[in-house]
Amino acid sequence: MHIRPASTTAPDRDGLAAVAAVDLVKVYGAGDTAVRALDGVTVGFDRGRFTAIMGPSGSGKSTLMHCLAGLDTATSGRVMLGGTDLTAQPDRVLTKARRERIGFVFQSFNLLPQLTAADNITLPLDLAGRKADPALFDRLVTTLGLAGRLTHRPSELSGGQQQRVALARALVSRPEVLFADEPTGNLDSRSGAEVLTLLREATRDLGQTVVMVTHDAGAAAYADRVVLLADGRLAGEIHQPDIAAVTEALQALAAGR
Repeated sequence: MHIRPASTTAPDRDGLAAVAAVDLVKVYGAGDTAVRALDGVTVGFDRGRFTAIMGPSGSGKSTLMHCLAGLDTATSGRVMLGGTDLTAQPDRVLTKARRERIGFVFQSFNLLPQLTAADNITLPLDLAGRKADPALFDRLVTTLGLAGRLTHRPSELSGGQQQRVALARALVSRPEVLFADEPTGNLDSRSGAEVLTLLREATRDLGQTVVMVTHDAGAAAYADRVVLLADGRLAGEIHQPDIAAVTEALQALAAGR
């Protein structure tokens, strides 16, 4: 197993990181009941790479992703989206950043039931008053196998097809970073493998930056890099991970080693 020590500097200073946390702290509650979900996390996520965030339950992985994506507010520290300090922005700027610069794929799909697959895909662009790039739209629809499903509503699609619609929706706006929160959690193994393959291909073929939270060693093995968390702190990282290395690292963290 090749676990590297976690980096203590975020590479946003030299322009390499698509998104970075700098000395990030997140505390829930106050006084004796306070929970320190993130405890001074500094880590960067390189452009055009697929990174998985992993750790035991309660390690802070979902909190880190939510802060990076501007869905939650840090207690202290900074979140840098490219050259923009998200932690210093008013709500209206954060809302615009989430709509125009960030993509999301969640295990619950979050499709609108009254809209067709095509309308669900273009919804964020429609809300922003922008038009989809026809070439990119066609490429995504073809690659994701949705060409024959564009007029169908979510209730007429399988779970795997719904997740592919959600993935197309996240990618069609060319976000600077695509965040995926347990994207295969509600899928069977075959559909899950298809979605993970598409996320990996999005980084290689489209230059997309993908940051995924997962508890599944098999899912993490699709990534270029795994960032490990424990007790709200960085605990190391694995480059070019495989299932055996990720499993061993998670077992070591769970055992407190």
